[in-house]
Amino acid sequence: MQRFLSLALIAMACAAGARAGEVQVAVAANFTAPMHAIAAQFERDTGHRARLAFGSTGKFYAQIRNGAPFEVLLAADDETPARLDKEGQAAPGTRFTYAIGKLVLWSTRAGVVDAKGEVLRTGDFRHLAIANPKTAPYGAAAVAVLKKLNLFDAVQARLVQGENIAQTHQFISTGNAQLGFVALSQVARDGRIASGSGWIVPASLHEPIRQDALVLARGRGNPAAQALLDYLKSAKARAIIQSFGYEM
Repeated sequence: MQRFLSLALIAMACAAGARAGEVQVAVAANFTAPMHAIAAQFERDTGHRARLAFGSTGKFYAQIRNGAPFEVLLAADDETPARLDKEGQAAPGTRFTYAIGKLVLWSTRAGVVDAKGEVLRTGDFRHLAIANPKTAPYGAAAVAVLKKLNLFDAVQARLVQGENIAQTHQFISTGNAQLGFVALSQVARDGRIASGSGWIVPASLHEPIRQDALVLARGRGNPAAQALLDYLKSAKARAIIQSFGYEM
């Protein structure tokens, strides 16, 4: 009887392994920390493994158009997924908003950034870091904020651009820029800034940073791809996303 049960358990494990799959995922750099946590939980709960690549949404768009083997895209905006959908580069009907991002003006040093971002007007800094506004939606949002505050011309000479939001965060964390605009998810835990000083930018100062996900054309026949998108809508994933300061 014990031998029969052992064989049955082995058979069940083999069947589960056969059903488990792998999915290649392009992830916006701002979503790095939450996606690592979600991918680990996703594998534990479903057996599917998500292979993650992180970078700027604009560059991912170019790579996908040039045949990169991604099966799912988690973008930092809603325009890029909509464009891929329209161009036939995605599985129809899979696009949805998985998070709404928040922009923060941040410094590693306490007391540098005040609660209203007035440091931008006083100019008490040498360099202000932003992500490349041409390829990174958070960079575009940062430029929109500076223009809305009529400060873009005043600070333009002091801007340093990261290739993506991850490199922008690195510029600030290493001290190469005294402050800069990053995603709240990069510096927050439970929706609050964990270290340094920061100003969470009011949403009224820029267009909403709606972050859309979709299954790409290459992932259309991969059950793990759709399983990942379904998992992003689950209570477990949503709790992780919100813990990093995103809205839903």
